[in-house]
Amino acid sequence: MISIHKSAIVQEGAIIGEGTQIGAYAYIGSDVKIGNNVKIYQGAQIHGACEIGDNCSIFSYAILGTPPQDISYKDEKTKLIIGKNNIIREYVSINRGTPKGGGVTQIGDDNFLMAYTHVAHDCKLGNNIIMANNATLAGHTHIEDFVVIGGMTPIHQFVTIGEGAMIGGASAVSQDIPPFCLAEGNRAVVKSLNSVGIARRFDKVDIDALKKAFKKLFRTTAPIKDSASELLSSSTNAKVHQLCQFILQTKRGIPRMRRH
Repeated sequence: MISIHKSAIVQEGAIIGEGTQIGAYAYIGSDVKIGNNVKIYQGAQIHGACEIGDNCSIFSYAILGTPPQDISYKDEKTKLIIGKNNIIREYVSINRGTPKGGGVTQIGDDNFLMAYTHVAHDCKLGNNIIMANNATLAGHTHIEDFVVIGGMTPIHQFVTIGEGAMIGGASAVSQDIPPFCLAEGNRAVVKSLNSVGIARRFDKVDIDALKKAFKKLFRTTAPIKDSASELLSSSTNAKVHQLCQFILQTKRGIPRMRRH
């Protein structure tokens, strides 16, 4: 059964799934598609061509699917696609894509976006991501699975944050952060492996292999891409290969601490 508060505005054409609840003074646009068992709290707004998967919670005054903050945007038809089981807290803002960025801003499943976070146009977010309060993503940012972004942290446009990385609070990220690493600072640099994150997900064999690889990549003065190429040839560990391939493919560079 669908529950819509009498003060909510649901425009004709909107598709609302079974079991969805829409709170007081919420706004749902005509091109919006909402899945089953979604809870939309008081005052939330969902605009444009926006799709929201099952079992999401959209808290008060979140604003989703608004036009991109890009001066080249000319009111083209673009989308915001949000997967299942996401928690989107108060005052979160998420913009639609732009034609030059593929036309879609996309968020996967099981993510937790805390209050006042912002996801800009053409961003791609995977699954099981946590963005703490006031973390912000500029356009075309790519955040892979199991990333944690600390509060008050802005991330520059076109940056990629690799799987399982942790970004410390109040950092400022302007280069790519490899998988399984911890980075912090303004500007953020890679400080260590994300030891807590990998301990929760990987077995001892993978953890030991990543520790050895990290020392070779980040604790020497050798060029990091040369070290990554050597490790790809010498290691048989899949997680090490993933780490090295990310480094070899980076376009914005990897921020290493300076060593003397």
